Amino acid sequence: MLSSLRGRIVVIFAVLGVSLWQLYSRGLKQGLDLQGGMHLALEVDDPQGELTAEARADAIDRAERIIRTRVDELGVEEPLIQKAGSDRLIVQLAGITDEDRAKSILNQAAFLQFKLVLPTTEIAAQLSRVDRAVLATLSDEELHTLGLEGDTGTVTTQSGPLIEELLFSGVDTAGVESMGEDSRDSAAAQPEDSVPSRRPFTALLNVGDTEGTYLVSTEDIPALQRFLGLPEVQRALPRDVSLHLQSQPVGVGARTYRRLYVLEREPFMTGEDLEDAVAGRDPQFNQSQVQFELSRAGGRRFSQFTGQHIGDFLAIVLDDEVMSAPVVRDRIASRGQIDLGGAPLEEARDLALVLRAGALPAPLRVMEERTVGPSLGQDSVRQGTIAGLIGLVGVVGLMMVFYRVAGILAVVALSFYMLVMLGALAGLGATLTLPGIAGFILSVGMAVDSNVLIFERIREELDAGRATRTAADEGFAHALSAIVDANLTTLITALILFQFGTGPVRGFAVTLSIGIVASFFTAIYVTRTLFLIYLSGRKASDPISI
Repeated sequence: MLSSLRGRIVVIFAVLGVSLWQLYSRGLKQGLDLQGGMHLALEVDDPQGELTAEARADAIDRAERIIRTRVDELGVEEPLIQKAGSDRLIVQLAGITDEDRAKSILNQAAFLQFKLVLPTTEIAAQLSRVDRAVLATLSDEELHTLGLEGDTGTVTTQSGPLIEELLFSGVDTAGVESMGEDSRDSAAAQPEDSVPSRRPFTALLNVGDTEGTYLVSTEDIPALQRFLGLPEVQRALPRDVSLHLQSQPVGVGARTYRRLYVLEREPFMTGEDLEDAVAGRDPQFNQSQVQFELSRAGGRRFSQFTGQHIGDFLAIVLDDEVMSAPVVRDRIASRGQIDLGGAPLEEARDLALVLRAGALPAPLRVMEERTVGPSLGQDSVRQGTIAGLIGLVGVVGLMMVFYRVAGILAVVALSFYMLVMLGALAGLGATLTLPGIAGFILSVGMAVDSNVLIFERIREELDAGRATRTAADEGFAHALSAIVDANLTTLITALILFQFGTGPVRGFAVTLSIGIVASFFTAIYVTRTLFLIYLSGRKASDPISI
C-alpha cells in the first residue's frame, strides 16, 4: 500500500514538473483575438473568367503552400492558413505589426527571369512605328492628360539630350558620351515647341548611360508605362525584343531618371531553377543585395549561357522590372546576386523570402480584410480572465461547502488539473483564443463534475453502512463508468469539431480535448491519490469529512 502510494506521488510530481517546465520554457501563444493582428480572405484574381473551376482549385492549392512558406519565414507564430471552399484562402496573422509589408509579401508574384541586354540599335529603327501606334491609339486629349499635347506638338519634358534629336535632327551621336550638365542645360534652354510634335514615345527617351538603355525622367514614367501597356505598341516592337524599366531610379545631376532596358523577349532562364536566396550587404559599398543559388540543371544552363556572353550585360528581371543588369565578366556556374542599390536591408530580406518561397501560380486579390487591435485583444484577455476567476471562485466555494475536506482535496486536484492543462497547451504549441478559453472553462466544469460523481457515490456507500476505506474504493470504482461515458462522448464531439470546423471552432475543440484528457487523469488518479493520503492515517471505521 505504502509503496503504491509513493509510486502514485512520484508520477503526479513528474507530470506536474513536466507541465511547469513546458509552461515556463514555451509559454502560451495567444491567438488573433487576444493579441491582435490581421485577417485576410484571398481569392484568385480572374476578372475575365478565363480559369476553369479545376484550374482555380489547383491555383488555390499551390498558393496555399507558397503562402504558408512565406508566412513561416515572416516569423508569425501560429498563423492560420486554410482553404475556405475551393477558391478562397483564409489567412490569420496574430501579432503582426507591419500590415502593408505582410500583404505585399503574401500577394507578391515574384516571377524571376534572366534576359540578355541588347544594344539600342535593335529598336532604334522601330521607334517611328511605335510613335505612330501611340498616335493611332490615343486621343490628343489623353496625350494631354499624360503631359503631352498632341494637337500643338509640345512636350512638357525638358530633359536632354533626347533620342529623337539624335535620330531625326542629325546630331552627332559620337559626341554624346554621358548626360552631363552641359547637355541638360542646352536641352532645357530650348523652347518647348521646338520638340517634334508627332513623336510622343520617342520624346520621352534620353540617351542611356549604359549599353542597351535609355533614360526616362521620373515625371515621364506614367506616360511611358501607359504607352508600353498598349497592345498596339507591343506589336510595333520587334518580335524578339522587350522593354523593361529598372526598379530603382538613378540620379544624374539634379534630376532623377529610370533606365529603360532593351532586352531579349524570351528569357534564357526563369526562377524555377532557383534553390536558395539570402539577403545581405555588399562588403565594398555596403549596399543591399540578394545572393541566389541555382539548381544543378539551372547552374549548367547558366554556366553555358554566361560563357557565351562574356562582356555582355545580363538583366535580372523580377515581376517585369529590372532589378540589376551586371556585366558578365566570366563564366558563372550556379551562384549570382541581385543588387538593390540603396534599398533598405529589410527590402532585400523580403525579396529573398519571396524568391525562396516561389512564385504564386496566379494573382490573388484581397476579398476581405479585418484588423484586430492589441487593445481589443487586451480587453478580451481581461474579460476572459475575470469570467474564469469568477467561475473558479464559485466552484471552489461550492465544493468546500458541500463536501468539506473532500471538497478541499478536489480543489487541490483541480489546481493540479489547471497546471497540467496549461502545460499541455504550451507543450503542444497550441494557440489560446477566446473560444479556447471557453473550452478551458468548460473542461474545468467537467473536471469538477467527475469529482461530484465520485463523492456522491462514496456518500451512497457510506449511507449503506460500508467501512470508510471500502466506501472510497467502491465510490471510485462505480463512478468510473459514468465518468468514462461522459468524457468519451464529449471527446468524440470535440474531435468532430476539430476535423470539420475552422479557425475559432478548431481552437475550442483543441482546448476542450486536452482538457477532457487532463480532467479524466486528475479525477481518477490525482483525486484518488489524495484520498489515499487522507485515509492512510485513519482506521477503517473512522468517519471522513465528505
